[in-house]
Amino acid sequence: MIDALVFDALRTPRGAGKPTGALYSCAPLDLLASALRAAPGRVGHTRESLSAALDELAVGCVTQVGEQGGCVARTALLAAGYDPRVPAVTLNRFCGSGLEAVNDAAAKVRAGFCALALAGGVESMSRAPMGSDGGALLDPRMALGWGLVPQGVSADLLATLHGITRADVDAYALESQRRAAAAEARGALARGRVPVLDRAGATLLDRDEHPRPQTTLEDLARLTPAFAQLGEGLGLDALTRRVYPQLARIDHVHTAGSSSGVVDGAALALLGSAEAGRRLGLRARARVRAAVSVGSEPVVMLSGVAPAAQAALWQAGMRVSDVDLFEVNEAFAAVPLYFMDALGVPHERVNVNGGAIALGHPLGATGAMLLGAALEALEERGEGVALVTLCIGGGMGIATIIERV
Repeated sequence: MIDALVFDALRTPRGAGKPTGALYSCAPLDLLASALRAAPGRVGHTRESLSAALDELAVGCVTQVGEQGGCVARTALLAAGYDPRVPAVTLNRFCGSGLEAVNDAAAKVRAGFCALALAGGVESMSRAPMGSDGGALLDPRMALGWGLVPQGVSADLLATLHGITRADVDAYALESQRRAAAAEARGALARGRVPVLDRAGATLLDRDEHPRPQTTLEDLARLTPAFAQLGEGLGLDALTRRVYPQLARIDHVHTAGSSSGVVDGAALALLGSAEAGRRLGLRARARVRAAVSVGSEPVVMLSGVAPAAQAALWQAGMRVSDVDLFEVNEAFAAVPLYFMDALGVPHERVNVNGGAIALGHPLGATGAMLLGAALEALEERGEGVALVTLCIGGGMGIATIIERV
């Protein structure tokens, strides 16, 4: 089997996902095109020379509606001036979409079907709000038949099932902010970050807009539970008792401060074979050792990170102790807290430079962003192996293991 090598990983800053955010004026097409224009120069190529060798562009995007619909990957590739002969595909595996795009590209490289690919994701949550695409997951029959509830209620359900308290999620959220602020201060977040430029070349955003480094535990404690009204007020908590009858109630612990931030952003990784790297003079930074997706219980929904990680470890022939660093998407604080307990991983090895609570979660792009974050953290620390995992709506999980070369 051919090694799937990672030659580079880049991301845009995350802009606040609201009309006052710095990237609100940037259409999803232009957001992704800005990242595509930055990619060639980072590996010593022109746009023409890189796209002439490129076999595929795969992009994750969750809310594929309006200006974010119509295969945004293909339109952004053309807008960025790449060779039109390069095909492009837009994928949707909910929050795992960006990593799914990377995994699919890696699989094609390993199979010999593709020599060089760009893969990543894009999400403009300010211009294509979460849920604006509707969809079957929101069909009332799924709630009545399966007991499916919104993710925030599922996050509180996960916390209740595993004894995770309000104090626990607040403390975790504070540490995410602290780690992100420390990483920003020493330049650790800057290596893979490229500014978002408008079509005239002016900079729209060059730093992450969501972090709140001044956050205190007292600030977090004053916030009201974000999903209690949905769960208790609208009666959605009761739907979960079909699967979890042992729970008399759900303890609503998550707030806006312990949930992932709503942001805009894009990310890309350049993957390919060793032969493609030699031909183009590219330096490999890592290889993909494992790439898996799994299904998990759809009512609690967010627990897929543990079985996905375990499946990836089995595929790579590794144990937890073989992994130096973990990137676990902070969709809600209970997710990494559950993951650490389930796999016996200390917090010192998880999300070492902060996560989506501090930095934000641009749905379709986050998986590719986490891959880049893992690679950069390994290089900064001189360590070798990282595992990236995300929980996914509807009860799924995805995981990728990379090893530095």
